[in-house]
Amino acid sequence: MTKEMNIRKVALAVLDKISAAGQYSNIALDTAIARSGVSGPDRALLTALVYGTVEKRITLDYLIDSLSSLPPSKIELSVRNILRMGFYQLIYLDRVPDHAAINESVNLTGKRQKGFVNALLRNFTRGGRSLPLPEKEDGIGKYLSVKYSVSEGICERFCTDFGEERAEKLLSSMDNEPYITLRVNTLKITRDELLERFSSLGISAEKTELSDYGIRLTERYAYSDIPFEEDGLWFVQDEASQLCSAVLGAKAGETVIDSCACPGGKSFSVAMCMENEGRLMSFDLHENKLSLIERGAKRLGINIIRTAAKDGKIFDDTLTECADRILCDLPCSGLGVIAKKPDIRYKNMADIENLPDIQMAIAENSLRYLKKDGVMVYSTCTILPAENENNVKRLLDSHDDIEAVPFEYGGKTAGSGMLTLYPDEHGTDGFFIAKIRKK
Repeated sequence: MTKEMNIRKVALAVLDKISAAGQYSNIALDTAIARSGVSGPDRALLTALVYGTVEKRITLDYLIDSLSSLPPSKIELSVRNILRMGFYQLIYLDRVPDHAAINESVNLTGKRQKGFVNALLRNFTRGGRSLPLPEKEDGIGKYLSVKYSVSEGICERFCTDFGEERAEKLLSSMDNEPYITLRVNTLKITRDELLERFSSLGISAEKTELSDYGIRLTERYAYSDIPFEEDGLWFVQDEASQLCSAVLGAKAGETVIDSCACPGGKSFSVAMCMENEGRLMSFDLHENKLSLIERGAKRLGINIIRTAAKDGKIFDDTLTECADRILCDLPCSGLGVIAKKPDIRYKNMADIENLPDIQMAIAENSLRYLKKDGVMVYSTCTILPAENENNVKRLLDSHDDIEAVPFEYGGKTAGSGMLTLYPDEHGTDGFFIAKIRKK
């Protein structure tokens, strides 16, 4: 058995686990990498096969069902995953030769189904390799769903909120893998100094346009290939999240709360804005995730963060009007980060209907912890108005002791105190920031 075959076998096992057991792709993949011990190019191929196949699942399934004479229900799940992975290599992985993609897919298949898998893959390469799409006239949601491999529900919601033309632009921008963006640890090094170090090692990078603290890598790198992480000189953070922390405006010596802090990136960024002086309380509902913040803070040299498990919807009277500033980065649908998290592509829209009410409950509680004349930032990593502008207006209308605060940062002006960043316009995650002051 070849090494590449071993990698594909591991990838198939991960895909089967995701499909059958409903595991998140990142958890299933991380477990497989730890158990198999793959590294270097093998790990890169394994990651590409798993994430790529998950990401393009709707498009690949439409292709399989269009080519197959069998009803969809008659194709066994593991065989479908072999076909998905095979077609993914043929269509999207230029570095994999056709014969390798086809032969290794056939080798993964049980004896009874080998001919079926071989025929579908070879017929595709012989037939012009064209990807079939539904007709727009039969439903714009279905057309966009197959073209961009995003659930029909999400596509239809984007069309409702943004119109069909803009919805397609958004989906197209989310269909591209973004370059890695880093937040420079300004407690240890300046952005210019870190860029010079990267340059000396042949790492291709540039300053971010919107954030004063960001570096965007301009070539594809694995995280393990980026130097100086263990030195605590940077951590991974999208430019939009960097803006969110900067807009909060936290200063040295203040008391700040991060209401929904895990995995900790915004807490780290806020602590750096505070020059590691003051008091930063980082709360999260899930106690088992708080160690991520504690380990990250230690690596970065931050010692002002104190963590605690708290349900943001439940009021803690010991915190009444204690904070100068509060970062309220709320649980949301995550539809602004589809490009980075393939599982979000298949989110059931019915599951997010209650999110605006949950967000409101956390935001209202957080307001009770804010001092008079204090500032709260309400943020999400989604672009849906129901979770963003509409919810903030609802919050402002129901509380006469708060007001929206206009702000300007990174060349972006938010005269209404609210700003939405879009991947097709700004090259960042889809992200929402609102700045609120307690009168």
